Amino acid sequence: MNKSLKECIAARRTYYSISDNSLLKDEEIERLVEFALKNVPSAFNSQSTRIVLLLNEHHKALWQITKDVLREIVSEKAFSATENKINGFAKGYGTILFFEDNDTIERLQKSFPSYASAFPNYSEHTSGMHQFALWMLLEDAGFGASLQHYNPIIDQKVKSKWDLPASWRLIAQMPFGIPTAEPSQKSCEPIENRMKVFK
Repeated sequence: MNKSLKECIAARRTYYSISDNSLLKDEEIERLVEFALKNVPSAFNSQSTRIVLLLNEHHKALWQITKDVLREIVSEKAFSATENKINGFAKGYGTILFFEDNDTIERLQKSFPSYASAFPNYSEHTSGMHQFALWMLLEDAGFGASLQHYNPIIDQKVKSKWDLPASWRLIAQMPFGIPTAEPSQKSCEPIENRMKVFK
């Protein structure tokens, strides 16, 4: 873990080819998640982000659930490609599930009615920062990761499987493992189309 933040940001890619190996002990991965939860900011200090870390058989169970759900809604012709993609995630070491707690958001809406309509957006910002922070921490630890969005189609089965509160809203899934292949080349829009400076 010797990379600078800039190096982690530059090196970060979406890895679809990952293995179930790890350079860290499970407890060290847990500490990374705890670090993000303690230190990533949130609007009004809401601390609305909730995270579930799935390792070992729990990790595999998530992707089996996802595959089973998709099998019901994806055409038989298209399912082979879908299955291969899901199997790739399942080959990883673990998955981080990102949730936002609707009960927390609703309490803030009642406490600060002038901002009530904005709190769901603030919540998304908070979740995004947690996702980015953990992606950087995983990159620094030698993992390859990707950010997936199989919500809302898997939400109820996930909550049922791990007995999660009804108020937790699934935002994203981050499978990770040691990379086994290079990621695709990253392309960038011209900076001048994306940034303006006035001084």
